[in-house]
Amino acid sequence: MRIVVAAVIERADRRLLIGQRRRNDTSPLKWEFPGGKVEPGESPEQALARELREELTATMRRSVPIGRVVHKYAATPEELEILFYAVEILESELAPRAFEQLAWVLPKELGGYDFLAANAQLVAQLATGRIKPGELLESAYSVAPPTAPDQNSGSGR
Repeated sequence: MRIVVAAVIERADRRLLIGQRRRNDTSPLKWEFPGGKVEPGESPEQALARELREELTATMRRSVPIGRVVHKYAATPEELEILFYAVEILESELAPRAFEQLAWVLPKELGGYDFLAANAQLVAQLATGRIKPGELLESAYSVAPPTAPDQNSGSGR
């Protein structure tokens, strides 16, 4: 089974980044979330960071897993395990190096795009608000600020 990672990147205005595959790619002009295959010796998170650099010239700041699907395309010999991550990137301007085009769309607009079949379940969950990538990232990385030690605690007397 081949492992693939995909990034669901949400801006502050709740729009999600999607990319359209190039005309000469497999599944030409289908829409997908940025990402790609995990190479031998890479963790999924390392692969995700590498793919975002290669495909978008983007730097991954943080990520959290949000879903997993196993899918078999008729044209490929092996099953794919696709790991979806909510991702925050540092850049606001992106270069679509591996895509025909990029689009920032509201979750409710996702149904209007012709996505790869393996993305269907996640697209439905995003479109209906069952998965909110930005909120999942925030809750995963929110920690209470450290409390200052009580100066009257009698330490060292």
